[in-house]
Amino acid sequence: MSSARPPARHPFAHIVHLARESVPPMHPAGRPFVFGGLAATLLLRKVSPRLGRVAAAGTAATALFFREPRRVPPPRTGLVLSAADGTVARVEEASPPPELGLPAGPRTRVSVFLSVFDVHVQRVPVAGLVERIAYRPGKFLSADLDKASEDNERNSMLLRTAGGHDVVTVQIAGLVARRIVCQVAEGEQVTAGRTYGLIRFGSRVEVYLPPGSRVLVAEGQRTIGGETALAELPTPARSTEG
Repeated sequence: MSSARPPARHPFAHIVHLARESVPPMHPAGRPFVFGGLAATLLLRKVSPRLGRVAAAGTAATALFFREPRRVPPPRTGLVLSAADGTVARVEEASPPPELGLPAGPRTRVSVFLSVFDVHVQRVPVAGLVERIAYRPGKFLSADLDKASEDNERNSMLLRTAGGHDVVTVQIAGLVARRIVCQVAEGEQVTAGRTYGLIRFGSRVEVYLPPGSRVLVAEGQRTIGGETALAELPTPARSTEG
């Protein structure tokens, strides 16, 4: 007994499908910059073809910066995923941002540095409830400096998992960054790997783990937002929260 074959796809439709899979979509926050760049390119081409080419290259680079590739979170539960693409700069003990109102005391913090060449959208590290979002203005030091965690502009999000674990993720502006975008609200249920924000042009993203978590990454390791597992959440028996 033969199984039914899927309908044949037109060659042009197949090419379009491959192009969509190969070229990641752009985050909506980048559209004003790209459209502005296209307008500037058209105007400059009338003045000088060379300037037009420079503007076109800049517009293409801007579109690349705002890319939002599709990501598939691991099927395994109990993981804390990386909130960003980049390089693990630090794995250390530190107190979470005080504006979140968590109990005092250090937790394991995994800091990921994003260069201007990395994908700059941020992903939700765990499924759960958005308990609190807190924005704090600050400086714009280079995001690869340790003191950027304390001094720079930042936006912090506290997530509560179904198992009762608190996971914190912090968006930190960098030397060139001048805007932090957060697209979720307090009281919202979110899924792991979903895009929740964006930092424009060079930045740092930190995840604070619940006590008892087992770290799965090392300093210098590359991460993929929404896919790389940073840590295993503690089991209820091992958890020291509360």
